[in-house]
Amino acid sequence: MTSDDAPSAGLDFRQIAVHQNGPVGGSIVSHSVQSTPKSQRKEERVKLTKKNPVKPREAGTAAHCIMDWGESQLLSPVVRDDLVTTAARRMKKVAFPSPGSPVLSSVTPARPMTRTTPASLFRQAVTPRVPDVSSILGPGGRTPRYAHTPKNAFSSPNLDESDWTDSIYVFPTSGMENSSFFTDDITNLSSALLKDDDPGEAAAASLFPEFLESFLKHSSTAVFELLEEYQLILQDKVDVLQSVVLRAGQNSKTAGVRWLLQQENCSWRLITSLYRDRVQLALEDDIVTDMVVPSESEKVVVEQLFQRDAVIRQSQLVVDWLESVAKDQIGDFSDNIEYYAKNVCWENTLHALKLRRKSGAAFSIPLVTELDPDAPLRQQRPLADLDREDDARLLKNLFTLIRAGMTEEAQRLCKRCGQAWRAATLEGWKLYHDPNRTSVSAELQAVEGNPQRGIWKTCCWRMAEEEQLNRYERAIYAALSGNLKPLLVVCESWEDCVWAHFRVMVDSLVEKDLMSSGMAQQEVEMLPREYLEANWTMEKVFEELQASELKRVLEETKEHYHVIQKFVILGDLDGLLEEFSDWLTASKPLPSHLLRFMTHLLLFYRSLGLALKEEVCVDVLKAYISLLIQDQQTELVASYVSQLPADLATAQYAAFLETVRQPELRPRCLQLATDAGLDVAAVTKLVVETVRESDATEFTHHDQTLEIGTTKEDLRKIDVIDWLLFDPAHRSESLKQSNAIMRKFLALQKHDAAKAVFSKVPEDSMREIYCQWSGVGQTTPLPAEDENAIREHLCIRAYLEAHEAFTDWFSHSSSPPQKPAPASEAKFTERVANEMREKEYQAALSSWSCRLDVLTEDVKERIYNVLLFVDGGWMIDNREDSEADPERGHQTAALRSLCLPRLTFLLLSVLQNSSRHQEALRLADIISSDQHRLYQVFSKEELRRFLQKLRESSLSLLDQGLDPLGYELQP
Repeated sequence: MTSDDAPSAGLDFRQIAVHQNGPVGGSIVSHSVQSTPKSQRKEERVKLTKKNPVKPREAGTAAHCIMDWGESQLLSPVVRDDLVTTAARRMKKVAFPSPGSPVLSSVTPARPMTRTTPASLFRQAVTPRVPDVSSILGPGGRTPRYAHTPKNAFSSPNLDESDWTDSIYVFPTSGMENSSFFTDDITNLSSALLKDDDPGEAAAASLFPEFLESFLKHSSTAVFELLEEYQLILQDKVDVLQSVVLRAGQNSKTAGVRWLLQQENCSWRLITSLYRDRVQLALEDDIVTDMVVPSESEKVVVEQLFQRDAVIRQSQLVVDWLESVAKDQIGDFSDNIEYYAKNVCWENTLHALKLRRKSGAAFSIPLVTELDPDAPLRQQRPLADLDREDDARLLKNLFTLIRAGMTEEAQRLCKRCGQAWRAATLEGWKLYHDPNRTSVSAELQAVEGNPQRGIWKTCCWRMAEEEQLNRYERAIYAALSGNLKPLLVVCESWEDCVWAHFRVMVDSLVEKDLMSSGMAQQEVEMLPREYLEANWTMEKVFEELQASELKRVLEETKEHYHVIQKFVILGDLDGLLEEFSDWLTASKPLPSHLLRFMTHLLLFYRSLGLALKEEVCVDVLKAYISLLIQDQQTELVASYVSQLPADLATAQYAAFLETVRQPELRPRCLQLATDAGLDVAAVTKLVVETVRESDATEFTHHDQTLEIGTTKEDLRKIDVIDWLLFDPAHRSESLKQSNAIMRKFLALQKHDAAKAVFSKVPEDSMREIYCQWSGVGQTTPLPAEDENAIREHLCIRAYLEAHEAFTDWFSHSSSPPQKPAPASEAKFTERVANEMREKEYQAALSSWSCRLDVLTEDVKERIYNVLLFVDGGWMIDNREDSEADPERGHQTAALRSLCLPRLTFLLLSVLQNSSRHQEALRLADIISSDQHRLYQVFSKEELRRFLQKLRESSLSLLDQGLDPLGYELQP
């Protein structure tokens, strides 16, 4: 057949129908003779309604349903086993009722069901590399072009007798008693959420713990089960938010949150589909070969193509994914089809022709004179206005169904509306296959597909190029023939354009393979050269989208979820991570749910063992952890921190613990860290070190004479030691860290703060350290670091006790009893009263003096305990074999120089004020002793002051008649 012999555009409909099902045009007029025009039937329905009024719930229109329920939904009675939505599986008896089921007894015919079908979870048990091409390409499995799809049990066996709307549309509340979307709980929840300032965020907040729970529940060997659970969780939340949006309005914040979750759900569906195939491909690399077995069947050739070519197989998965998404959202786009006549095509034009035949009058407006499918184009005359409107709406609905991969439903709609010939035009894509050629059985088997597919495809291409046809009609046949330009005319969104390009790409690659195998029909080779020679790749598709002339498409190309979907389709993980990095460094913060999605996507890739840029993964995890900390999701932080490298995980969780100020939460945070496998000892140590080192104040000499008060920063350092006290195994570290904090406080004369830290350390800490060491079977002495820490703790205790004893002495010595004033008059009663007061004073003075002597002895003893500390001196380590710690060595040496002279001067003042000058002079022997060498910690100025104090005591002794050292003078 040459190009001249090809059917003309005016004969396309007949040509296609004849090649498939035989003549179909002649029955239209005869079938419609007894019909009544739509305008007359509408009037009759109004009259019937007035006579027999019905309840609004039973007779509402689709527009009324949209007002009440928000969206209408075309539910397919064909259940695709490998593409069916999870929600539909749960509600199968509701979504796809059988004709005799009780549910249908309450269904109003031709009333659209207005509840949105939950997004499908692309559940594929295996990748579609199976012997039956129908599961790869057909509407029941993959695409409505290359394979025969068996009818579903719920489909009507006879298209002529089926009531398409009755079988698909169900009243919104019929059979929904078991649906979570319409339960009282959801209604009550949505009512409660409306009271919140941001109900969308409040309703979706539980996604964070639910995603983590699912992640922890599934091992790395069940990653796809994990993705399916993610989708179930998201769909439940979308259902809840939908009920809130219906009350709050489409412009509410909740609608934005719902959109985010819908996009995320779609993305997980895509990821599940593609990576199932990619993982299986990686597992079968050693098995699958590129050997092509010669065949005389188009079906077998395409089966082999899909088995060996991962690109075309995954491109088809993208098409299937986009069609499943469109199927979930089809209710948002379809109109009410109740206006269509049953089994009558172009009824108003038919009625006008019948009137003309009866009256013999001419048309005021020229109409077609024949009613075959090609008449309007052939005669260049229009149909009646109402029929043209009906056709426009019908074609739009048909394209919507084809866009959603529901070709069989589109064919039933054509039959339902009296256009059986149009249903036949949608049948010719099926690949031809005659099993009898290779069968050894004597029994003949049914032949599949269209033997004249080349003619059919050429006709479809020319019809798509015919500018006089409706744009949706052109798009329908463009989609079936792989003609991209007319198809893009009706594509308004990013998803539509991606679907169009990938569908055309798959179509082109299949035809090329058929041509190379010698199976292509001659008519296909007459298609335009740009189609036959097009070199489509996934990268080229997205380059074309970047150059789109549609503003909406260009804007949607930049949306976060579409960018992610693009790189997932391309399998470009490096490009995806570069985008993640750019988003994290942008000034505008990312939505919290997007950040959650990014985090779990990277964790999914990790579970597959894919190579990722570690620094970007770390940045994403850190950003998500910061978000959880900001939102006070305390229970979730540890598990995500554990996904970081060990050193970074320790630092990150330590930074988190610094923000936890509530004492009751701290044990829980440590338990979560233990459960997540974090190094709790290293974390708590780092927390304490970070807090205590936050103050850069250096050790200084005691220039100030007054006690310094405790600041908020000091209280923070005091409280942080609690992190080391929850686990007895950390008792040694708690002792070391508390010593370090107290050293700083003592250097700054913040004795109250040092006492507060000391009081936090349990009294049994030293015993606990020894018990733990012996409990692990150790017979050797404690490690040098632990033993030195215990000694330092005792040194600090001795110093604090000495300081507290001096404080008590000073407080007591500063408050002696007041001597009563003598009476001004010498009356007897006044003298007696004065004598009584004097006796009381003397008794109080005697008690005070006795108490002062006791306190003096106590402070003297405690200060001497510090000055003469056993085994080498105060703040001097016994063990020299410990690991070198220059900072600690510097601090202990500085503390000796700061604290020992101060205590010496305090003791001098106590002894001098108590007139114990001789004991004060004996202090000089202790300071100058070579055994203790305390003189080495005194500066020259301090020694000069010390000697000056001793001089004062010697002078006091001389005044008492004693020698300068306090001994009696010899005669």
